[in-house]
Amino acid sequence: MNTQFKKGVLEMIVLHVVAKKDIYGYELVQKVNEVIEVKEGTIYPLLKRLTNENYFDTYYEKSSEGPRRKYYRLTSLGKEHYRALLNEWKVFSKNIDRYIGG
Repeated sequence: MNTQFKKGVLEMIVLHVVAKKDIYGYELVQKVNEVIEVKEGTIYPLLKRLTNENYFDTYYEKSSEGPRRKYYRLTSLGKEHYRALLNEWKVFSKNIDRYIGG
């Protein structure tokens, strides 16, 4: 997939995954990779930015497989941001489909 396409939708996909359930970083990477191929090094800076912008809260939980895991949870501001991005995406993709599709 085109790198610029990925960059354009990655934030929305991450918000979508976290909106469904609280999730830790590695699990999030796996979920995103079901849609578009990304590396962990791409996801973690995005998670940090979204947390700094107050779209995510974080907390730690014990893991049966090793050290504690840092979980990400969507805040109310994050939910608003996700809905706004999703609405923009729907309008954008509809316009592109209409234009390209004839």
